[in-house]
Parts: sequence; structure tokens; C-alpha cells
Amino acid sequence: MTSLLTNTAAMVALQTLSQINHSLNETNNRVSTGLRIAQASDSAAYWAIATTTESDNGALSAVKDALSIGKSTLDVMYNGLDATRDSLQKMKNLLIAARQPGVDRGNIQAEIDGLITDMVNKASASVINEQNFLSVDTDATGYNATKSIVASFERSSTGIAISTIDLDTTNLILVDADSADDGHNGLLDKARAGLTATTDDGGEVRNGILALRSYDDDINPPDAMPVGDLTDSVTDLAALEAMIGGVDAVLTDVIAAQNQVGVNLARAESQHSFISALMDANARAIGALVDANMEEESTKLRALQTQQQLSVESLSIANASAQNILALFR
Repeated sequence: MTSLLTNTAAMVALQTLSQINHSLNETNNRVSTGLRIAQASDSAAYWAIATTTESDNGALSAVKDALSIGKSTLDVMYNGLDATRDSLQKMKNLLIAARQPGVDRGNIQAEIDGLITDMVNKASASVINEQNFLSVDTDATGYNATKSIVASFERSSTGIAISTIDLDTTNLILVDADSADDGHNGLLDKARAGLTATTDDGGEVRNGILALRSYDDDINPPDAMPVGDLTDSVTDLAALEAMIGGVDAVLTDVIAAQNQVGVNLARAESQHSFISALMDANARAIGALVDANMEEESTKLRALQTQQQLSVESLSIANASAQNILALFR
């Protein structure tokens, strides 16, 4: 039965066309954005997971930057300690050479003075991002011997946590500026057996390696040369051997410090690689949740375009059916 008032065929064709247009718009959006889930209304659960993971990746990117800075800081420390170790080895060799009777210990003293000045200067120059962990004032306000490098950002059901790589610099400091002047604790300037404490013309007490430097530095020749003034007497040779033992003890401590920094540097490098891999894994997980399958969407787009054309044609036919009824009244 055909009705002039109710065109059922047109209604069905219109509804079908509306559904096809809706699907076509969705597919067009996916093809344009490359996303299957672009907002919470597309899939609340997947969108929330993907958005949270993306936020975590942003935090991990900041962690990766912090690790890069931390690696650079540790690298500067390692290089400073390595240069100091090399200078101490040279100083030890010079003192062994000074043990030979008849050698010109004045020349050896001049070389030792240069090595000591060089070590102190390198410790002071081991700076990155205004941070120096080798030349430190341990009496400064807010001083903390433990230095932490941000190493990870972790999310769990109980909340978030920040992991760090902690480095105790107590036994890594080469020169202790010690503003309170109540004792120096650096590897180069703390009191040691065999390195007799001396007092220069300014009243400063020199311990450790610094006790081997000539003073006063403004006088030529210096007032005293701890090595250069030694003779071949039994007492002086015994003192020289004690100096060699003291320098060797400092050298051993510097090697241990270098090892400690090296271990933490390796940890930072390993963690940096892990964070990079973790960020890549998170990016893949986000893609699996929200990215559109472009091959599938392109095929669907062509199919929907064809269906749309057929629906328009069907609607046109349905609308024309009423006109065909007029022929029956002619």
C-alpha cells in the first residue's frame, strides 16, 4: 500500500543515510587526526589510561633530563679526581726520586709546589651548573654531604614515588674550604700520618698534601721547603719516607673516591638508558590504545562513501514514489 501522508520508504532511507553520515564523520575524524580515541566520549576507560600514561611520560622526560645533568656532574667529579690521582702519582714518584742521596731536592720541591697548586686549582674548577662537590665549605649553612640525582618516576595504586641515586660526598671532597677554620676534612688537606702539619707566615695551618708546599709563596726563595730543605741525614730520610707513605695513603683514598663516583656514574648511565626504553614502551602502549588503524579506516571510508551515495539514491527513489501515484489519476 502506498500512502501520500506516510512515506515509510523515505523514512527508512533517511534514517539509514543519517547513520551512514554519522559513521562517515567518525571515520573522517580518525583519518584526519590519526586517533581512534581522541576524547573521553570515544572510550572513557581507554582515554583515561592513555592520558595518564602520557602524563607519566612527560614526568619521565623530566627525569631523563635530570639524569643527563646528574651524569654530567658525576663526569666532572670523576675527571677532577682522575686529574688529582695523576698528580699524586707524579708527586709520589718525585718523593721516591728525592730519597736518592745527592739529588737536588730544591728542583723536586718546585715541581711538588706546581703539582699541589694544580690539584687545588682543578678541584676549585670542577664546577657544573654552579655545583662543585670537590672543593666545598663543609661549615657552610645548609651544607649536605649527600647529593641526590633524580633517577625515576613511579606510579602505583598507592600514589607516585620519586627514586634517586644518592652519593655521599664525605670521602670525595678534595679541598675543604672550612670557613669556620675548625679543621679541614678534604682528601688533600686533612691531617695525615707522615705529612707534618706546618704553619705559614699568614698563620694558616697546613695539613695533608698542602703541608708539602713551600711557604711563604711571596718570598723567593721561600721561608721553608718541606722537601727542598731535607738533607741526607737519617732523620730527614726517615721523614721523607714517611712523606711517601702519606702521599700513597692520599692516593689510595683518591682511587677509592674515583671508584665510588664511577660506580654511581655507571648507575646513572644505565638508568638513563632504561628511562629512554620505558618512555618508548609507554608511547607504544598509548598508540595501541588510541591510534587509528589507517589501513582499516581508509577502507572503511571508501565503503561508507559508496553507502552514502547509494542511500542518497535510495532516498531519491523513495521520494519519487509519491509522484508515480499521480499517473494513476490521469
